[in-house]
Amino acid sequence: MNNEHQTRVEHFATLKSQYKATNYEDTSPTSLLYFILRKADLGIELVEIERNWLIDRELSETLQAIQKEHRQKEKELRKLLNEFQKLKSKYKATNYSVSWESTPLYFILSRLDSENKLTDSEITWLKRQGYTETVEIAQQIGQFTTLKAKYQATQHPDSSPNSRLYRILKQLDIKEPLRDSDIPWLKQRELFETLAIFQQQEAEKEAEFAKLKEKYQAIKHPDSSVSSPLHSILKNLEADRSLSQSELDWLKAHKLSETLNIVRELEQKRHFAELKTKYKASQYEDTSPSSHLYKVLKKIDLEYPLGESDINFLKKRKLTDTITISQDNYTAKLKSKIELENQLDESEVNWLKDNGRENIIAIAQAKHFATLKSKYDVLDYPDTSPSSPLYAILQKLKKAERLEPTDVAWLQENRIKRHQSNSGYHGEREKAYKLFSGKIWKTYHTIEATFYEQEYQRTGDKWNLPNSSSHWRKAEKPKQALELTKNLNFDKIKENKLKSALLTTRGGAFRDIDDLNKAEKCARQAIEYQPSSHHPYTLMGAICFERGQYLEGEKWFEKAVQRGASPGSQDAEIKRVVQMTKDEKKRREVVNYLLKKDSKRYAWARSYLKKSKKNR
Repeated sequence: MNNEHQTRVEHFATLKSQYKATNYEDTSPTSLLYFILRKADLGIELVEIERNWLIDRELSETLQAIQKEHRQKEKELRKLLNEFQKLKSKYKATNYSVSWESTPLYFILSRLDSENKLTDSEITWLKRQGYTETVEIAQQIGQFTTLKAKYQATQHPDSSPNSRLYRILKQLDIKEPLRDSDIPWLKQRELFETLAIFQQQEAEKEAEFAKLKEKYQAIKHPDSSVSSPLHSILKNLEADRSLSQSELDWLKAHKLSETLNIVRELEQKRHFAELKTKYKASQYEDTSPSSHLYKVLKKIDLEYPLGESDINFLKKRKLTDTITISQDNYTAKLKSKIELENQLDESEVNWLKDNGRENIIAIAQAKHFATLKSKYDVLDYPDTSPSSPLYAILQKLKKAERLEPTDVAWLQENRIKRHQSNSGYHGEREKAYKLFSGKIWKTYHTIEATFYEQEYQRTGDKWNLPNSSSHWRKAEKPKQALELTKNLNFDKIKENKLKSALLTTRGGAFRDIDDLNKAEKCARQAIEYQPSSHHPYTLMGAICFERGQYLEGEKWFEKAVQRGASPGSQDAEIKRVVQMTKDEKKRREVVNYLLKKDSKRYAWARSYLKKSKKNR
């Protein structure tokens, strides 16, 4: 107890000296003054009663000393707080609001600012608290410190990652060229050792550059500076990196053809290696782009079929996997072609046959047949087999090839197809429907018209003209028929039969475009040239029917029959008149006339009467 008492007495005496209260006689630690001075020394502000006690005992000087000390401590606390805020801002630790008295952050930032390093435990603490930017800055400062030691720049005081020196040292470390302004900057700061290291690097680069120029046959380029674009180009080559188009253009512009040849060879070697890996031929040791294997692999990569010699080449080198990949790839290409509704050519079909892939051929033909049936509007045709005569016919039409007479006969025979259908109460009965649309016939007649037109141009034989004109009309292109026959000089045509045929087909084309007056003129001229031909008489009969001159038309048709026309052909012309008549009133008029004249012969006309009623 005596030791504790003595300690307190000594402490009281020290405080009295510190706060100018040595004249106060009481030295007992139980004195109120000791209590006040201890409180003041801890930075605790005195209350009014305590201040008054000091004044009453004439200790005003002590009170002033206490107040001055308190103000100094408050000022120092504010300094500490301001310094803490600056450190937080400097080291990006502003994302959390913390009290500097209760966190190790102040100490950690102070260590970083003064010693330019942190301990592992301090880094771990920052990471756990989410101060990721602070950690990053600390790591950059650590790297900067390491680089300064490595490149003999420790005398430079700045440790900030924003320092210009940090950027310079990083460039030195990866052996990148410095900026022109960096050299005088290092000299001004007397960083001569650092500059010497840079100069040594540059000398080594220039020596390396000279070796690269020799290796890649670019010594004729005069520039030896490592800042030359050629230096980076040759470094890329040495690192086995592909050159960009701009780099290739630079070499071409500077006429470094030998270097370009080496570049091409390197690119080919790289490509060859890639293809060998891709097509399982890596065991083949030859890496030269002149190797036959490289040519074979390029064919495979382009999805070309391999020839027999290439297959044998691969077999001899036991590259069976490569052969399989090639065949699978080409098969996939043909499948894709089929899916895009493109027809296989003969060589592709032969390849599939030779390689045992007939199933692909069947798929292609079925797909192509379906596509053609859709194109020519014959999807109702039930036979889907590629062996169907229709498939062969549609293929010819697609290629604009002429049909054989047997093809035309088949189409005509199969124009109406009959099927058995269940009609409910009355059992089975035949149901008829039209099989072939006009698209087939239009295409057929277009091909024929074109053929006869070309024959006329080739031979000069004018008998091809009425044939071509007739087919143009049947292809529903009467204007082309008229164009074909418009500039004929009939005075130079000797045969009256040919003149009559030309005028008849021309008149028919005028009739197709509803120019009945010109049609009649042509028909009458045709009769003058060949009165014995029934064709112009049939044309006149049709013209009259279209005009509503039925009795007159009958007379012309009768004259046609007298000259060899069949009654059926007359009926066909009359039926065509009914079909082509757009005026409903006029159509009913001609139908009623026909049924009144011969209801049995013209029974087909009743269906058009019904159509007229429906349209109303």
